[in-house]
Amino acid sequence: MQRLFLLFITCLISTWGYAQYPEEDPPEPILKIGGALRFNYNLSTWKEDQLERGGDFGYDVFRINVESEYKGIKLNAEFRHYSQAFGGAFLKQGWFQHDLSERSQIQVGLNQVPFGIQQYNSNNWFFNITYYVGFEDDHDMGVKYIHDSGRWQWQAAYYKSAEEFVFGLAEPSPNRYSYDITGRNKENNQLDFKLVRRLGDSLAHELGASLQGGLLYNLDTEQNGTRYAAAVHYEYKPAYSPWNVKLQAMLYRMNPQYAAGEDLNFVEMGAYGANYNVASKGEMYTASLAYHLPLDTRLLQGITFYNNYGYYNKRVSGFENTHMNVLGALFTAGPMYIYTDAAFGYNQPWLGPEWTNALAFGTPGDTDWHLRFNINMGYYF
Repeated sequence: MQRLFLLFITCLISTWGYAQYPEEDPPEPILKIGGALRFNYNLSTWKEDQLERGGDFGYDVFRINVESEYKGIKLNAEFRHYSQAFGGAFLKQGWFQHDLSERSQIQVGLNQVPFGIQQYNSNNWFFNITYYVGFEDDHDMGVKYIHDSGRWQWQAAYYKSAEEFVFGLAEPSPNRYSYDITGRNKENNQLDFKLVRRLGDSLAHELGASLQGGLLYNLDTEQNGTRYAAAVHYEYKPAYSPWNVKLQAMLYRMNPQYAAGEDLNFVEMGAYGANYNVASKGEMYTASLAYHLPLDTRLLQGITFYNNYGYYNKRVSGFENTHMNVLGALFTAGPMYIYTDAAFGYNQPWLGPEWTNALAFGTPGDTDWHLRFNINMGYYF
């Protein structure tokens, strides 16, 4: 795979010369800086002390976004600063980009993995269950090629690793934005391919298929295991209609090379400063429906109502399955976006008292639905 990667890079670099600008007429440099400040309120039914306080309201994140372009080379980066308990400061995304033509581009760096519905397989602040197992808005370190002709789009990518913040044989840090495999395994040499077909006069219907395959390097055995995933999806997102529909089905398998005697039925995954266990194989089915109501008032410009559901079928004997449903609304007020969510979870680590094994063993015989009421308000600039 590494030889293929070097060959891929050499071929791409050789194409850059076709987009050079005349020395007597260089383009003006472009620089755009933006960001957001967000605060969060939440009330969780399984936290008795929080119920007595009436919930908690505090700092969520401050972020800076930078977009730049000069002489055919673009930059896109986003740096986030959460509280120390949620991982502190880290790069969410960041890549160099060169447009090979009006329809194709190459991205190098920490970019979004082309898998499933993009950019999000959800409408709410919590994402869908796919996010929590590393298959929604995931960003990894590598090279991605995108070709989009309108009715057809295809993406091909090679990722050397996930967000690599700790080099060498050390365990991957969970201080990151998107969920990746951590603990005693490291993501390594991943290939992705995604194909999209858009239908209808307005291209409002999108059908897609995604494939992913890669290695898992175990720090104890110093051997590579394997992993793969596949997904099909449908999205309805017309420009003229207030409705949005997202449907996706996917499966994945992970086969790490653990040391003798270790449990082979789960892997560790981490983000936002903490790890938990995830079943080594399973399927996920998600369905999302949203409706946007435009408004013309002094304060509000629109409300988007949504319901996002996800079902996680763990293919490991004795593991309890996971359900997640988020019912809510997004209020748009000038530069402010306010997500109001009622998030229900069943064996979901962020939506229940069990953290470490909610996405692995679950809590057999003692599982209940739990509710987290959440308001996230952000000022985007």
